[in-house]
Amino acid sequence: MSTPAPPRRKIRIGDLLVQNKVISEQQLRAALEEQKRTGRKLGRTLVELGYIDEDSLLEFLARQLHIPFIDLRHYRFRPEVARVLPETYARRFRALVLAEEKDGSLLVGMADPTDIFAYDELTRILKRPLKLAVVRESDLMRTIDLVYRKTEEISSLAEELDEELSETPGIDLEQLVAAEEVTDAPVVRLLRSLFEDAVGVGASDIHIEPDENVLRIRQRIDGVLHEQVMGEKRIAPALVLRLKLMAGLDISEKRLPQDGRFNIRVKGRSIDVRLSTMPIQHGESVVMRLLDQSAGLLDLDHLGMPDGVLRRFRRLIHRPHGMVLVTGPTGSGKTTTLYAAISELNAPEKKIITVEDPVEYRIPRINQVQVNFRIGLTFAGVLRAALRQDPDIVLVGEMRDQETVQIGLRAAMTGHLVLSTLHTNDAVTTAMRLIDMGGEPYLVAASLRGIIAQRLVRRICESCAEDHTPDPQELAWLRATVGEQAERLRLRRGTGCPHCNNTGYRGRIGVYELLEMDATLADALRRNDGGAFERAARASAGYRPLALCALDYAAQGITTLEEVLRVAGEIEEPPAATPAVPAGADAGAQAEGQEG
Repeated sequence: MSTPAPPRRKIRIGDLLVQNKVISEQQLRAALEEQKRTGRKLGRTLVELGYIDEDSLLEFLARQLHIPFIDLRHYRFRPEVARVLPETYARRFRALVLAEEKDGSLLVGMADPTDIFAYDELTRILKRPLKLAVVRESDLMRTIDLVYRKTEEISSLAEELDEELSETPGIDLEQLVAAEEVTDAPVVRLLRSLFEDAVGVGASDIHIEPDENVLRIRQRIDGVLHEQVMGEKRIAPALVLRLKLMAGLDISEKRLPQDGRFNIRVKGRSIDVRLSTMPIQHGESVVMRLLDQSAGLLDLDHLGMPDGVLRRFRRLIHRPHGMVLVTGPTGSGKTTTLYAAISELNAPEKKIITVEDPVEYRIPRINQVQVNFRIGLTFAGVLRAALRQDPDIVLVGEMRDQETVQIGLRAAMTGHLVLSTLHTNDAVTTAMRLIDMGGEPYLVAASLRGIIAQRLVRRICESCAEDHTPDPQELAWLRATVGEQAERLRLRRGTGCPHCNNTGYRGRIGVYELLEMDATLADALRRNDGGAFERAARASAGYRPLALCALDYAAQGITTLEEVLRVAGEIEEPPAATPAVPAGADAGAQAEGQEG
């Protein structure tokens, strides 16, 4: 790709947009006034004011400068080439080296290619001729996070800390890591790099695990663990001690598990860290759940529920009383769904009380209670007290025992809306599980309004997606599930690229199965007839099994058949054959990674 160098004069983008009738003089004046107030670049100000969308602006800029507009989401760059520009300069100048051209020049993507000062500095730093391309700033910053992973920095800091510990065998470990003011200590810098790397790649959890001869640091990205192994095993106690101090835990107690939490700022974002320690054979294992408080809660419209499911679920949670359950295994997004529901219901005229273990997101106006079993503050105890606080809506983090189930059911029958979760595989088996846990069949029949079962499936990485032909086993499953339509499905998969850490997946989306109670189902529950209930549930209007919902996404090229089979494998019964897989304008492809 041969492109001329940018002009050496400053382009007045506002004047050009007016001359080409893209914006009006009045809009330019308003944008300049706003720019004076905020100090932001004019292009970004025009986009934020809604006078032009970002892609139109960038395409206009590319035409004026005679340079290409590159969509980084679909661009296959090489990280080793990108790293010829140090990270500090990449972030400061909003620039990324995309490729090395045959003539020895470098193709550099910039969010603002009209910035002559940045261009001159990049030329000086790289000492190579530059050819520019314009890229979206949001995509650029996300790609920079992927390119400049902290894995090498983490390894070198681990070596530095290991050397410091070995050089001074009589060192007081507590003194080394306890001083708050020692922000340049290796242990502090190592933890900072660890958190920055995890946030940069969108990890939901960090695991620190000392083994016999090595230290393993694993990050859970899109539900899958990725491992970094380090030989410096002796640094593990220093890391654990520092983390315990940050979480306010007892640093002298190493024989018992402990739980705590703390808040940190990483890359301008407020991250709430839930920490759990556990004594293992070779030291203490630490797992940290990262919750991005600055990202805000997802609302129901952005969970990715198909339109039909979303309409019915909304109708359920807006009813004045009854019980609505969200089910699925750990990490299936149940908490996200419940928080989205109570965020929608949160209004001055509604009294909402939550009973959680732990409280994950703090929401204004909602009375949130964290259970504490050590002092007798149990789910059942808090729920009983909550009902004396005149609530309209009660959210119970989990139906864990018979007492909680019975109180929740009675609350739902006496005029309260009760939202809760249960660890079951699908919606159909959930109602019978409530009875197994000690709920009276007549109470379950009278109180239960609806059950939504869910999973999270990984999205195919758009940067490396390609067509996929099912193997004989996959084809056999498809034929058993959707009949002759199996041959006509166009499936895709990701081959792996730098954008997705060579996994072929990037982000996740929810798969949902909704069962609404009706007279037939309630009658089967009242009689405690599990077989009749299951048959009636599978035949009920609007019911669509999880595996088929996941297959809808695969048919639209959103996820892979491998992910569909993973969801299907978690369910005891295979889905019944169905005549059609919807083309699915319905299937809400907007959800990003969710946690729960």
